[in-house]
Amino acid sequence: MAVITSRFADGLAVGADLVETAEAAVRQALAGLSGPPDLVCFFICGDDPDELTRAGLRAMAMVPEARVIGCSATGVIGDAQGVELQPAVSAWAASFGGGEVATFALDTVRTADRFVVVGLPERGPDDRAAILLADPYTFPADAFIEHSGDVLGDLPIVGGLANGLGGRGSVRLFVDGEVHTEGAIGAVLSGPMNVGTVVSQGCRPIGPSMVVTRAEENLLLELAGQPALARLEDIVSALDEEDRELVASGLQIGVVMDEYAERHERGDFLIRGVIGIDPEREAVAVGDVLDIGRTVRFQVRDAETADEDLYSLLDAHVQRAGRIDGALLFSCNGRGSAMFGSADHDALAVRDMLGPIGVAGFFAAGEMGPVSGHNHVHGFTASLLVFSGGQAIR
Repeated sequence: MAVITSRFADGLAVGADLVETAEAAVRQALAGLSGPPDLVCFFICGDDPDELTRAGLRAMAMVPEARVIGCSATGVIGDAQGVELQPAVSAWAASFGGGEVATFALDTVRTADRFVVVGLPERGPDDRAAILLADPYTFPADAFIEHSGDVLGDLPIVGGLANGLGGRGSVRLFVDGEVHTEGAIGAVLSGPMNVGTVVSQGCRPIGPSMVVTRAEENLLLELAGQPALARLEDIVSALDEEDRELVASGLQIGVVMDEYAERHERGDFLIRGVIGIDPEREAVAVGDVLDIGRTVRFQVRDAETADEDLYSLLDAHVQRAGRIDGALLFSCNGRGSAMFGSADHDALAVRDMLGPIGVAGFFAAGEMGPVSGHNHVHGFTASLLVFSGGQAIR
């Protein structure tokens, strides 16, 4: 009789008593493993920060032999389902079989002219990926992630911005028995493990690709030699009514990551929001600073496109990686029931495409993951760290 071994497992529990709920979720995850865990991650949704703290302390105490990280959230994911805005805990346990885990806590220190992030482990030659959980109210996640390559090189960083039902001040971060109310925590994974990333931004292009020919900071003044607003109006006027409604509800812009590619289609862009227009200057304001010469293309997002994008990227990953054993899933809190009508969508998509494996995560206030080899903070994205039984993926 064949012996089935499991290196990744998840648990999910819902209940008003968060300490008991945390115990149940962690116990489920541990029961699904064939051996002792190397890393346990847990995510807690609850409205009382003190109870969140007690639940997190209990979860960490249950696995003193493992590295443990976790955070508060406005919703959690586990057991192929999502739970939003109600007391719940999800947990994920991993046995890497020779891989190593180094946990860390990050703080920011003010110098005379800038903030400096301290606490990051030194980069090692066998590092495979990093998981990062950050408090968006106290940690400069965008700046840190955008400049992570300066310190960490091409190390993929996947994770999410934590939150709490009470907003600022209600975030809790947990690492190896300690509780943090600000900053960021995480883990660096090293050694013989096969890990890859999937980042589904869920958009599709509208109109042509255009080169930025004049810009000031985040204000696009000219696209392909014409006023940016006029270019946008021409594109919108050619759309059908359904796509015009999508433009009105939240227009995006995609920044090409590989300028040398012959064609730029969905998946080739880093998505950023269009945040306003300046009619007097015929300009379009976007959520990033774009240099002259960059290629951009306007984008729209809806449930159908986001669904198709996630399934397509997961399928491509399976084709490339082979057997998938486990994954961590960080899904935007604007997805779930707000986008798909169900909190289960992303969890079910992962189960459909990757199989009945150990998958857990949370609904984040921003998601981290690499696009074309560069780490970024995203919105309305499903970002996954995927562990496979095939060859190492980078």
